[in-house]
Amino acid sequence: MKREKGQLIVLSGPSGVGKSTVIAELLSQRNHIYFSVSYTTRQPRVGEQNGVNYNFVDRTEFERMISAGELLEYAEYVDNYYGTSLKAIQEQLDAGVDVLLDIEVQGAAKVRSRCPGALFIFIIPPSFEELSRRLHRRNTDSEDVIAGRLEKARGEFREIPNYDYLVINDKVSGAVAEIEAILTAAECRVENRKSILTQFA
Repeated sequence: MKREKGQLIVLSGPSGVGKSTVIAELLSQRNHIYFSVSYTTRQPRVGEQNGVNYNFVDRTEFERMISAGELLEYAEYVDNYYGTSLKAIQEQLDAGVDVLLDIEVQGAAKVRSRCPGALFIFIIPPSFEELSRRLHRRNTDSEDVIAGRLEKARGEFREIPNYDYLVINDKVSGAVAEIEAILTAAECRVENRKSILTQFA
């Protein structure tokens, strides 16, 4: 059954919670889902590829995109801009494809005001201690940066009541199964199946 419109899905969670791993697994298991690659002014980390992990641009280009109204949302996080292209998302949704955004709480709040029909999912670790362990295990940041990320996480957790669903990433497979269940339930909403109802009228 071809869907008339895709579902916009917003996924948020603190740095180190394992969003990238969960998203990669979800994309490998589910068809008709498009991962919107954010734009950022930060430097690529080891192993990151332009156009795959992020679209890496400089501040001048990012600020041009802001002025031209090309972004659905953008935010500044740890001295770098992050944002989402409006055009890329609209094309996919209009084609009946679900669109997944991985954005932090500031950006999510902007999307909520512009796209009230979106699904908002927050991913948390099983405990705060586990989040600290995961950040240390990455071996990419200094102690100061990790402390900053943990402090930032506490602030992000306060935004959880604004989300529709809370997923606990204890094991990746479990987190993916929970997100799959949320998306299936959303697909079954009456308003998402109106086209099939016409024959029963």
